[in-house]
Amino acid sequence: MLVLTRHDVEQTLSMPATIAAVEDGFRQLALGTVMMPQRIATLVAPHNGVHLSMPAFVGGDPGTLAIKIVTVYNDNPVKNGQPTIQGVLLLHDAVTGGLLALMDAEYLTAMRTGAASGVATRHLARPDAQVAAIFGSGVQAGTQLMAVCAVRPIERAWVFSLNEAGDQAYAARMTQTLGIPVVRAASARAAVEAADVICTATNSPTPLFDGAWLRPGAHINAIGAYTRTTRELDTTTVRRGRVYVDGRQAAQAEAGDIVIPIDEGAITVEHIVGELGGVLIGQVAGRTAPDQITIFKSVGMAVQDAVTAARVYARAQELRIGQQIEL
Repeated sequence: MLVLTRHDVEQTLSMPATIAAVEDGFRQLALGTVMMPQRIATLVAPHNGVHLSMPAFVGGDPGTLAIKIVTVYNDNPVKNGQPTIQGVLLLHDAVTGGLLALMDAEYLTAMRTGAASGVATRHLARPDAQVAAIFGSGVQAGTQLMAVCAVRPIERAWVFSLNEAGDQAYAARMTQTLGIPVVRAASARAAVEAADVICTATNSPTPLFDGAWLRPGAHINAIGAYTRTTRELDTTTVRRGRVYVDGRQAAQAEAGDIVIPIDEGAITVEHIVGELGGVLIGQVAGRTAPDQITIFKSVGMAVQDAVTAARVYARAQELRIGQQIEL
């Protein structure tokens, strides 16, 4: 078994390569070659946490078989300085079931989540989108902006959250990383009104902005909320938008951004245009007009982890990194 640390995983993944892997995963999902049970979520209420088990088999020759075990503890950064998201991934030989690798999944999760938004932005945002707005300033917010910049000619980005110091640090870090000006917005409204592409990557249980502020033609990637009772987008935003999801079953089970407006009677489930994979294989129409508001709502899917892990493993073998051990 190959053991890969976070540092090892970081050496194997670029954003363009991760976007390519995740795009293929969505395509395989739409083609019906993926076996992926609904993830199991175990609430750890006393510590504001959740433990998630996410298995997937992606068909092909020979195919990819993996399971990710991840915890999401929203209070960690403030209470103990630990990351919000922590986890490991087991990659198996799809032919024999043998264990190929154990790898850190914290960085992998951030990269594949950003990559999913990159795929959505590539296929749904206006080609001339130049201004991005990021809600949140944590690890996920970083890979969101990286992915958007990888697929669109972004010239400027705004960041906004309730953590001004965190926003300023994020702005400085991402300016240096991406070579574009990244600035803390004066308000949520200022960020939204300026943006062609908006990414929400927070742990907020309530909407981040008023959907009436959205400019025509904006695209939104909403990736922070992952339960039926929490949401980053208000009903106005969802009602105005042309909505796509990573998976219908997962969205209807876990996406408060979608479930709450349905429960309110503001929309029906038919308001979801389709899955992102359907857009990739031509089964579902993407953006059909420049002034449409498009929304990609993702709760995260195991297929994204599996295809990204396969990329990590292959690249680690090429680079001869990691530690081989016997159990």
